[in-house]
Amino acid sequence: VQLQASGGGLVQAGGSLRLSCAASGSSFSIDRMGWYRQAPGKQRELVASITIGGRTNYADSVKGRFTVSRDNAKNTVYLQMSSLIPEDTAVYYCNAAGLRLIGGRWLSYDYWGQGTLVTVSS
Repeated sequence: VQLQASGGGLVQAGGSLRLSCAASGSSFSIDRMGWYRQAPGKQRELVASITIGGRTNYADSVKGRFTVSRDNAKNTVYLQMSSLIPEDTAVYYCNAAGLRLIGGRWLSYDYWGQGTLVTVSS
Protein backbone atom coordinates (compact mmCIF):
# COMPACT_ATOMS: atom_id res chain seq x y z
CA VAL A 1 0.00 0.00 0.00
CA GLN A 2 1.32 3.42 -0.96
CA LEU A 3 0.13 6.66 0.60
CA GLN A 4 0.48 9.89 -1.33
CA ALA A 5 -0.07 13.06 0.67
CA SER A 6 -0.52 16.53 -0.75
CA GLY A 7 -1.70 19.99 0.20
CA GLY A 8 0.99 21.27 2.50
CA GLY A 9 2.50 24.70 2.17
CA LEU A 10 3.05 28.09 3.75
CA VAL A 11 0.13 29.95 5.28
CA GLN A 12 -0.28 32.90 7.60
CA ALA A 13 -1.63 32.47 11.10
CA GLY A 14 -5.40 32.34 11.02
CA GLY A 15 -5.44 30.81 7.58
CA SER A 16 -6.56 27.42 6.31
CA LEU A 17 -5.12 24.47 4.46
CA ARG A 18 -6.51 21.16 3.30
CA LEU A 19 -4.39 18.04 3.22
CA SER A 20 -5.26 14.99 1.16
CA CYS A 21 -3.86 11.49 1.26
CA ALA A 22 -4.75 8.78 -1.22
CA ALA A 23 -3.98 5.12 -0.62
CA SER A 24 -3.18 3.00 -3.64
CA GLY A 25 -2.32 -0.64 -4.14
CA SER A 26 -4.81 -1.81 -1.56
CA SER A 27 -7.25 -4.59 -2.31
CA PHE A 28 -9.04 -4.07 0.99
CA SER A 29 -10.80 -1.26 2.80
CA ILE A 30 -8.54 0.43 5.30
CA ASP A 31 -9.77 0.30 8.89
CA ARG A 32 -8.33 3.56 10.13
CA MET A 33 -6.73 6.48 8.33
CA GLY A 34 -5.28 9.50 9.94
CA TRP A 35 -2.73 12.23 10.24
CA TYR A 36 0.27 12.59 12.48
CA ARG A 37 2.71 15.46 12.68
CA GLN A 38 6.25 16.01 13.80
CA ALA A 39 7.63 19.41 14.62
CA PRO A 40 11.39 20.06 14.79
CA GLY A 41 12.84 18.60 17.96
CA LYS A 42 9.58 16.94 18.95
CA GLN A 43 8.13 13.46 18.75
CA ARG A 44 5.57 12.48 16.18
CA GLU A 45 2.08 12.93 17.50
CA LEU A 46 -1.41 12.01 16.44
CA VAL A 47 -3.39 14.89 14.95
CA ALA A 48 -6.60 13.17 13.90
CA SER A 49 -7.85 9.82 12.74
CA ILE A 50 -11.04 8.38 11.31
CA THR A 51 -12.28 4.82 11.07
CA ILE A 52 -14.01 3.28 8.11
CA GLY A 53 -17.24 3.73 10.05
CA GLY A 54 -16.61 7.43 10.49
CA ARG A 55 -15.55 7.51 14.14
CA THR A 56 -13.06 10.33 14.64
CA ASN A 57 -10.37 11.08 17.17
CA TYR A 58 -8.56 14.40 17.58
CA ALA A 59 -5.63 15.72 19.54
CA ASP A 60 -6.82 18.23 22.12
CA SER A 61 -4.67 20.92 20.51
CA VAL A 62 -6.61 20.79 17.23
CA LYS A 63 -10.17 20.15 18.40
CA GLY A 64 -12.53 22.72 16.96
CA ARG A 65 -9.99 23.83 14.35
CA PHE A 66 -9.25 20.71 12.31
CA THR A 67 -11.67 18.31 10.66
CA VAL A 68 -10.74 14.86 9.40
CA SER A 69 -12.86 13.11 6.78
CA ARG A 70 -12.49 10.27 4.31
CA ASP A 71 -13.86 8.91 1.09
CA ASN A 72 -14.00 5.16 1.59
CA ALA A 73 -14.60 4.44 -2.08
CA LYS A 74 -11.34 6.20 -2.92
CA ASN A 75 -9.40 5.17 0.20
CA THR A 76 -8.62 8.84 0.65
CA VAL A 77 -8.41 10.82 3.87
CA TYR A 78 -8.56 14.60 4.20
CA LEU A 79 -7.57 17.04 6.90
CA GLN A 80 -9.20 20.46 6.79
CA MET A 81 -7.14 22.78 8.95
CA SER A 82 -8.52 26.16 9.97
CA SER A 83 -7.46 28.91 12.37
CA LEU A 84 -3.90 27.77 11.97
CA ILE A 85 -1.33 28.91 14.50
CA PRO A 86 2.49 28.84 14.32
CA GLU A 87 2.49 25.86 16.70
CA ASP A 88 0.84 23.82 13.93
CA THR A 89 4.05 24.06 11.91
CA ALA A 90 5.28 20.52 11.29
CA VAL A 91 5.68 17.76 8.77
CA TYR A 92 2.32 16.04 8.50
CA TYR A 93 2.26 12.32 7.83
CA CYS A 94 -0.61 10.25 6.55
CA ASN A 95 -1.19 6.87 8.18
CA ALA A 96 -3.27 3.83 7.29
CA ALA A 97 -3.65 1.07 9.85
CA GLY A 98 -5.83 -1.79 10.93
CA LEU A 99 -6.21 -5.55 10.96
CA ARG A 100 -6.59 -8.04 8.15
CA LEU A 101 -7.69 -11.66 8.27
CA ILE A 102 -5.02 -13.57 6.35
CA GLY A 103 -4.80 -17.35 6.37
CA GLY A 104 -7.10 -17.55 9.36
CA ARG A 105 -5.03 -15.10 11.40
CA TRP A 106 -5.60 -11.45 12.19
CA LEU A 107 -2.51 -9.51 11.20
CA SER A 108 -1.95 -5.82 11.77
CA TYR A 109 -0.86 -3.40 9.08
CA ASP A 110 0.52 0.09 9.43
CA TYR A 111 1.53 2.24 6.46
CA TRP A 112 2.97 5.75 6.30
CA GLY A 113 3.06 8.43 3.65
CA GLN A 114 6.11 10.52 2.83
CA GLY A 115 5.05 13.59 4.79
CA THR A 116 4.04 17.06 3.70
CA LEU A 117 5.35 20.24 5.29
CA VAL A 118 2.95 22.76 6.78
CA THR A 119 4.44 26.09 7.81
CA VAL A 120 2.36 28.68 9.63
CA SER A 121 3.88 32.15 9.81
CA SER A 122 3.01 34.60 12.54
